Amino acid sequence: MEALEAGQTLFGESRVQEAKAKIPLLPGRARWHFIGHLQKNKIRQALALNFELLHGVDSLQTATEINRIAAEEGSRPRVLLEVNLAAESTKFGFPPEMLRSRMEEVFALDRLTIEGLMCLPPPVMKAEDAREYFVALRNLRDHLQTQYRIQLPELSMGMSGDFAVAVEEGSTLVRVGTAIFGERTGKAWKPQADSAFDD
Repeated sequence: MEALEAGQTLFGESRVQEAKAKIPLLPGRARWHFIGHLQKNKIRQALALNFELLHGVDSLQTATEINRIAAEEGSRPRVLLEVNLAAESTKFGFPPEMLRSRMEEVFALDRLTIEGLMCLPPPVMKAEDAREYFVALRNLRDHLQTQYRIQLPELSMGMSGDFAVAVEEGSTLVRVGTAIFGERTGKAWKPQADSAFDD
């Protein structure tokens, strides 16, 4: 609420259950993006929350399932495709070569509006070390636009520790949470009994 009153209107949430608790507590002028890994069993709930944008669509299977449920629910979600640039086994995302060769299959999913790409670089010691991954995502986006004659205006890249470098390399959306709200405790968020929301 403090952030909203200070002029921040766009919020990202990485957990569907927490979004269900938080969204009703803020005024309608607050806008919401889903920025976490979207599990298949949470897709219907996420669509019901009417996020403006889903940042982490990470596979053709997930995209297909979102498309199917969106058709059932009568929605047309806006999405970003998550790319696993470093082929990390601990992270989700399309391999870049798959998007280069099979983007037509993704665009055939007629309920989805694909607006761009997203990445989470590997952990780095300093922000500058993430630059190569931001450059790689921008170059991949440019290649896909040329190859498939499409527009992918959004690049979601950069977080609290490296967002300035990401913006220099063309990021249109940065996911800055820790720098504003502090470190997560690991526990699920719950409204506090003495919260300012309780009136």
